[in-house]
Amino acid sequence: MDKKYDEGKPMVGLMMKDFSRALTAVAEVSTYGCLKYGCPSGWENVKDAPVRYEDALGRHQLAKAVSEVDEESGLLHAAHLAWNALCVLELKLREE
Repeated sequence: MDKKYDEGKPMVGLMMKDFSRALTAVAEVSTYGCLKYGCPSGWENVKDAPVRYEDALGRHQLAKAVSEVDEESGLLHAAHLAWNALCVLELKLREE
């Protein structure tokens, strides 16, 4: 019998199932940014990235208080918030 030792590992399928709409919305923001700036994963090379993504997160949070949808992209501010939060988290985890 084949074995799979995955005890104690993250159950990624739960995230995909439980948050499929949210993850799709964040993927749309990622795609929008890629098309706008012309390079996939260009966010990784932004100078002072953690501070700038935290600022962008704050701007979208403020804008969300006025309107749910970002006027420029047509996407939800909440999705932009999540995308920026993921950038900040990813960069923090890469430091460790």
